[in-house]
Amino acid sequence: MRGGSSTRSATPVAGPGEEDTLAATMRDVAALAGVSVMTVSNVLNRPEIVRPPTRQRVLDAIEELGFVRNASARRLRSGRSSTIGLVLLDLSNAVFAVLARSVEDVASAAGLQVLLCATHGRPEREAARLEALVEQGVEGVLITPGDPASPQLAALRQRRIPVVLLDRPASGPDACSVSVDDGLGGRLAAEHVLSLGHERIAVVGGQQRSPHVQARLAAVHEVTGEEHLSVLSPDAVTVAAGREAAALIVGMPAARRPTAAICANDLVAMGLLQEMLRHGVAVPDEFAIVGFDDIEFAAAAAVPLTSVRRPWQELGRRATELLLDEARGTDHVHQQVLLRPTLAVRESSGAVQRARRTPA
Repeated sequence: MRGGSSTRSATPVAGPGEEDTLAATMRDVAALAGVSVMTVSNVLNRPEIVRPPTRQRVLDAIEELGFVRNASARRLRSGRSSTIGLVLLDLSNAVFAVLARSVEDVASAAGLQVLLCATHGRPEREAARLEALVEQGVEGVLITPGDPASPQLAALRQRRIPVVLLDRPASGPDACSVSVDDGLGGRLAAEHVLSLGHERIAVVGGQQRSPHVQARLAAVHEVTGEEHLSVLSPDAVTVAAGREAAALIVGMPAARRPTAAICANDLVAMGLLQEMLRHGVAVPDEFAIVGFDDIEFAAAAAVPLTSVRRPWQELGRRATELLLDEARGTDHVHQQVLLRPTLAVRESSGAVQRARRTPA
């Protein structure tokens, strides 16, 4: 017996073929703890307003009964599911894992859960995932879209479901986005390679239709001039694509073979590095390499990789904060945030070795 009635409100006994017991309800918890249903609700949703002894009695009752909050019923009452959707292009890319973790940290602190799904760059899959998230009653959606101006995203906004674009600039002022200045990233990489004295530079990266790659390539062209460049574009942005590009470079005549490469991402750069070393090409003494993204493994490569660092953690944090502000605020102002990349200089480009050789 706990503080009040000793009789638990009746829970139906399972019939033949059913489970032994049915799920406990808030009313059951209230009866066992000797409090009102409203007090149980306050313990679940606003525990700070409940006196500690009462709160502990309710928590003990919850544990004893194995009570689980009915999220579906709560969503029906409130119109919200306490979840947000996170729609990414590719879950196999390490940078998206960093991004997802950052989103999860902010969402969890706000009492939200994250529903994660991937599109693999397929429009029909993106549309299906968005529709599924709508059916789940999400408070908002974070997405790396194939097309920032797609009708599916417009339809979400018409339903008053907030949308924030990740790693893509918004197509207009009526939406939020958080992206990275890829043009600046391309310039940082090109200026770094030129400062080391390289005159024949390979730009290695697939998916030329990608706006990120296009922005980087345009900036590299602007800084170096066409006469310095060889553009090698395997279809993928993978380790295998980097190996393929390395084989092409090694097979070029020595007189026009590039002496440095700026890669579309770190996976390409690591494949390029592996294959160059396999062919006996010394990195960076004979060939310099710069990657993009600065993933966790870049610093742990056989020759630590110089890379343009894109601030994935900050991107995820800022985007989630914007989404929550729009979903829960009344005076939200749409923002298009553009983050600045930086250059993480390591051994693969040769700058570290040069600095060591230069007298102080």
